[in-house]
Amino acid sequence: MAAERRILLATRSSGKLKELHEILGEAGLSGMTLDQAGIELSDDEEHIEIYDTFEENALAKARYFHRLSGMPAMADDSGLSVRALDGAPGVWSKRFSGRSDLSGQSLDDANNAKLLSVLEGVADRDASYSCAAAFVDGSIECVELGETRGIIVDDPRGSEGFGYDPYFYSTELSKTFGEATVAEKQEVSHRGRAFRKLVAALRQRGGVL
Repeated sequence: MAAERRILLATRSSGKLKELHEILGEAGLSGMTLDQAGIELSDDEEHIEIYDTFEENALAKARYFHRLSGMPAMADDSGLSVRALDGAPGVWSKRFSGRSDLSGQSLDDANNAKLLSVLEGVADRDASYSCAAAFVDGSIECVELGETRGIIVDDPRGSEGFGYDPYFYSTELSKTFGEATVAEKQEVSHRGRAFRKLVAALRQRGGVL
């Protein structure tokens, strides 16, 4: 696919969009947001990510927005897994607090408060971020997984990133994702790794990107 052919970025998260534009730009690709494509928010979107794995949810989202737009679509599903919580919140990371009435920073704050509450007094803070990145364009479907490891800290550090980032201390960066620059985070992040693997896999197939 020629670089000027734009790819629909199937997310309404401003944080994710910022990262995805950077990742695609590095690969010489151009992304279009749902707003730019004129796709208005629908209640149906609340029922897309109903599966038990990041891979299934990412593919479901990419398939949905490809059908809606007719454009090649990229989507992801990502989340935080904490060893002491048997992998929770996992695919429920965005909905961990149960506060369906919240969005944006307010929802992030509620999720982080719930995380710290359930980890109170727990010594094992080992955690990982996982991301499944999916591409759908008609009969062409591909999904790749990326991961990064760290620990959960009690106090937020830094104002960058989103979600659990200020509490996720990256063992590779020796700082939280909230303290890391966009470029630093991209190098080791679950999302950066997943989408770079996705782009590489699609280019190996020839004629896709």
